[in-house]
Amino acid sequence: MSFGPFAVDTGAALPSGATITATGVNFSVFSRNATAVILLLFESAEKGSPMEEIKLDKQKNRTGDIWHIHVKGLKAGALYLYRADGPYIPEKGFRFNVNKTLIDPYAKALTDFSNWDYQKCLGYNPGEASTDLSYSYKDDADNQPRCVVVDDHFDWQGDYPLNYPLRFSVLYETHVRGLTRGPGSGVEHPGTYRGVIEKIPYFKDLGITSLEFLPIQEFNENELFNVNPKTGKKLTNYWGYSTVGFFAPKGSFSSDKTPGAQVREFKEMVRELHKAGLEVILDVVFNHTAEGNEMGPTFTFRGWDNTIFYMLNDNKRYYQNYSGCGNTVNCNHPVVRTFILDCLRYWVVEMHVDGFRFDLGSILGRAQNGALMENPPVLERIAEDPVLSSTKLIAEAWDAGGAYQVGYFPGGRWAEWNDRFRDELRSYWRGDSRQTRNLATRLAGSSDLYLRDGRKPFHSINFITSHDGFTLRDLVSYEKKHNEENGEQNRDGGNNNISANYGWEGSSQDGVLEALRQKQMKNFIASMMVSLGTPMILGGDEMGRTQGGNNNAYCQDNEISWYDWSFLEKNQGLYRFVKEMVAFRLRHPGFMRPEFYTGRDGNYNAIPDISWFDEKGETPDWEKLGPCLALRMDGSRADILADRDDNDFFIMFNAAPRSVSFKILPPLDGKTWVRVVDTALPSPEDILPPGLEKSCASMESYLAGERSMVILISKMLD
Repeated sequence: MSFGPFAVDTGAALPSGATITATGVNFSVFSRNATAVILLLFESAEKGSPMEEIKLDKQKNRTGDIWHIHVKGLKAGALYLYRADGPYIPEKGFRFNVNKTLIDPYAKALTDFSNWDYQKCLGYNPGEASTDLSYSYKDDADNQPRCVVVDDHFDWQGDYPLNYPLRFSVLYETHVRGLTRGPGSGVEHPGTYRGVIEKIPYFKDLGITSLEFLPIQEFNENELFNVNPKTGKKLTNYWGYSTVGFFAPKGSFSSDKTPGAQVREFKEMVRELHKAGLEVILDVVFNHTAEGNEMGPTFTFRGWDNTIFYMLNDNKRYYQNYSGCGNTVNCNHPVVRTFILDCLRYWVVEMHVDGFRFDLGSILGRAQNGALMENPPVLERIAEDPVLSSTKLIAEAWDAGGAYQVGYFPGGRWAEWNDRFRDELRSYWRGDSRQTRNLATRLAGSSDLYLRDGRKPFHSINFITSHDGFTLRDLVSYEKKHNEENGEQNRDGGNNNISANYGWEGSSQDGVLEALRQKQMKNFIASMMVSLGTPMILGGDEMGRTQGGNNNAYCQDNEISWYDWSFLEKNQGLYRFVKEMVAFRLRHPGFMRPEFYTGRDGNYNAIPDISWFDEKGETPDWEKLGPCLALRMDGSRADILADRDDNDFFIMFNAAPRSVSFKILPPLDGKTWVRVVDTALPSPEDILPPGLEKSCASMESYLAGERSMVILISKMLD
């Protein structure tokens, strides 16, 4: 195909974006207030490459608010951008600038912009007295990443989303790049989608069911100005919470750098993970974009229709900032609702993902004036959408504007990151006073949060650590954050970590201290795995990954964040424990029951489905209860939907800094208690596989070591 001039015809309003037809490519984009739209076609991704501009006729090439055109002869791999002209009146919210090229909001891939200077995309002239009220006449076409026309055809080999029920899932939160970029990863394609594929045997060995990836939608990694004071290197946006292209997988995560190849490589990753029985969940960021506040660049929504896509203040020059990142997407505007639904459907239908975790999800519940809504349309539409009916929907049920909706997130079937579970289990195992009752509530599925509106225990995403905060190893090694390398004088990141160092800040060679820290990590993992709800492990915690006390490593694309795979060898015992605890949970339907405990037997017999005891075997006085708790769980018909029985369980929790003798309540139906877990014992005695459990037949009590957890199950012994 020779480059230009191109034959064109009217085209179609739908579908949105760039769609390959039998004879070319159809382009369709929304703008209500633009007075002109120009399509730019490029011969290559190189700066200065030939470019042709095709101005759309506002009569022939417009249907309602949709601008469209069909270009004959174009094929997959074609590169394009837009310009949109219109009023530039910032005080009224209009920021059109025809000199600034615009990315198609529906673009499925972008060319490489790892060296993108987004400051050249400013719609105003920096340094002028009126700043953002000024108007820039500088053309930025050579600077902007180009959109890539993508052919959606792919050989899925019969693949489809796995969509495991939440209650049978164990989530693993990880970063695509950080997973394999570090030392010892042993992969041929470090830091890429293919690197993830190469780690499938590891995931299978660990036993998790679902990978929850930090943002992989194309984001601006170059937006930071801070420098690492230790190394002098410029810091980057590593986590990716600064979206540029919502339909486009991150190009730098692809080993093949051909424009558009990232789409194929992402699909290959999903297909191979599914073949291995592993789900893919995406962390998506619909709450804000990389365009920032009024001082930010113009490269997408701001230049298409600023007043529609963003929440603006009464003085429309300025942006509402419920995200803490400069702007807030106007999620409940009808046009934006459609965009979000189209995006989610694309990732499910064309990319086969199994679910989404919505960053700062409470913003999706805000009206166009910023007020929290009782029944937010976009949340209801997502929850009720027929295409997404089996897709996992997980909300981070708060935002930076003060909304906190854990247990109250609207929209029906949403699951939520349960930070109450995180904080209260941290407090309990640290030994804080009056936390044992909270422990019981979280172990039992957080009915105080989820029973009220008819949701189930599995709607609670139970976690101890996540990307945002300390790793598990750092949680038991540091009392204070150590974020100096972020270049913000250690002011960033949370201060309330509910952590402990047990007498020494940071790494230590003290054997006694190390044993205590290992035990506490096991306590956290074991507690999470026997709790009703859906457990989520922070990737690397299973091998004791550390960030050196950095609890906000959003800008650290280096050894601070990358997995150091040598820890897998150094912490074999911890890895084995986590692996066996995951398997233990998935073997026992009692911990995955679909309903909350009732405190009584379903057949009105003498034994309730769960009973609570203090260390003396007596009913707890919850107001005076110390740091010790035991429970007995009746496993009969543990899964009432499948009519499956399980073992009975007797579990002891001791957060005291001393050993405590627990009275053991008798098992049911003539069975015998056998020990499966005792976190006070060294590996491999700390967790025993099926068939190798230790009998407790002659024991009336069990001495639980200081800060330890013990799990007994009932068995019929020969």
